[in-house]
Amino acid sequence: MEQKNAKNYASALYTLVIVFFFWGFLAASNGVFIPFCKEHFHLTQFESQLIDFTFYGGYFIGSLILYFASQASKVDIMNKLGYKNGIILGLIISAVGALGMIPAIATGSFGFILAVFFIIAVGFSLQQTAANPFVVALGEPETGSNRLNFAGSINNIGGLLGPVVVGVILFGSATAKIEAKDVQISSVNNLYYMLAGLFIAVAVFFWFSNLPKVTSDEKIESSSKANTPLFIIFIAFLLILAADPLSNAIHIPSQYFVYASLAIIVLTLVGTIFAAKGSKEGWGAMQYPQLILGMLAIFTYVGTEVTIQSNMGSLLKTPEFGSFAESAISPYISLYWGSLMIGRFAGSIGAFNLSKTTKYILYVLVPFIAFGIVLLVNAVTGVNVSNLYVYAVCVAILIVAFFIGKQKPTRTLSVLALLGVAFMLTGLLTTGRVATFSFISGGLCCSIMWPSIFSLAITGLGKYTSQGSAFLIMMILGGSIIPPLQGKIADGSGDIVKGMSGIHFSYIVPALGFAYLAYFAWKVSKELRSQGIDLDHVEVAAGH
Repeated sequence: MEQKNAKNYASALYTLVIVFFFWGFLAASNGVFIPFCKEHFHLTQFESQLIDFTFYGGYFIGSLILYFASQASKVDIMNKLGYKNGIILGLIISAVGALGMIPAIATGSFGFILAVFFIIAVGFSLQQTAANPFVVALGEPETGSNRLNFAGSINNIGGLLGPVVVGVILFGSATAKIEAKDVQISSVNNLYYMLAGLFIAVAVFFWFSNLPKVTSDEKIESSSKANTPLFIIFIAFLLILAADPLSNAIHIPSQYFVYASLAIIVLTLVGTIFAAKGSKEGWGAMQYPQLILGMLAIFTYVGTEVTIQSNMGSLLKTPEFGSFAESAISPYISLYWGSLMIGRFAGSIGAFNLSKTTKYILYVLVPFIAFGIVLLVNAVTGVNVSNLYVYAVCVAILIVAFFIGKQKPTRTLSVLALLGVAFMLTGLLTTGRVATFSFISGGLCCSIMWPSIFSLAITGLGKYTSQGSAFLIMMILGGSIIPPLQGKIADGSGDIVKGMSGIHFSYIVPALGFAYLAYFAWKVSKELRSQGIDLDHVEVAAGH
């Protein structure tokens, strides 16, 4: 790798973080767009969740293509292409997808819109694969984590603004009582013209910028046996898409195909642990139990993070949660993604060389300052944020959890996962504002799980660390599988618990997700200790 003085790359870093903003902006805006499309296209809850299926599925397919291409050529394709060129290519693909949204909307075809979401996400997959190591390359290696934390905070700002901006674009005002049936979906055309223009502009900037050239011809480690479980997971991914057509063809309830998809993924990964114990040769990074457990944890974490907000729009429309109009949902989706920003800003404190007293003071102040930013962003659009003040109680609970976790990977993950279970159960056992804010608090719990899971999963992998990281990135697939699963439960569980709507009961899904993450924290810690490794002497910062 050839790298010039870091000062020359300050403007490049500031421009590069724009792609982090794009990821957060579009992912979070889905929380508003999903209930809008459900009403506009007369979809079931499951069908509406196919937006997340295609969006996060694009990440998975993009990563899978890169992996198999690298395996076939014995060369890391992204390193060979160069991170700069990888980002440019990803931006161009996303721009094509954004422009494709215009004719997709014009046709009125929901399937066409899903295909466009997929194209945008494939571009994002390339950008994410290249952008994270590229950020590290823009300066001294020892300060790389600080630059990633900065980029991650920009991602969170995109997540905060996405629902607000899309809500205003669709409904004209964040406070108007407007239903989806009264709005033309073509209202979002200008948004996608703008995004396409920004994608192209950033790509052009990178093309003409004098950036570090990052390439490598290093041979990658063979892992032929890992190809089989990855292919099986790919088939399970397709099973979600085929659920309704298969149900119509062979007269088996479609939810069984969705449940089967999840079961296949889980059993395949668990089976890999036992298969690799017999013979490690050919398994590559998958020979390590901590990685497989981590793949399941990333799958669960991303799915849990996404499904809470993706189904929230429909939840808030039910009588027991306030019978909100579509136009009034965006502040709550914004608060959810703002909750991740609150936690990650606080988690970033550990990345800086500060005295213990200063850190303690900042752990108390920063979350409330970040909460104030969330309120300000919503207030600017005309939202009556006084309804959100009580959420400060949940922020205070997060601060207590931070002090208990002490920024140690296993301890932090355990505390936040158990807190997530508690919040979800509180939401399931109550209704109204208490339940709403309990479910939204899942964002606080998810906020800094990514770096804890990642560091635990790749520890001890040695020369397979890079490959293990790629496998973990693939498990963003959880955002594609778990929201449709919750959608199916919402569609078919109205009578399971008397007096509870199907969409309310479906929040048992993120409760179980947090429960697995608590189990993972205990299990992987035990596994690492058996290998002579104890990670709880180090601190973690915010990431993803």
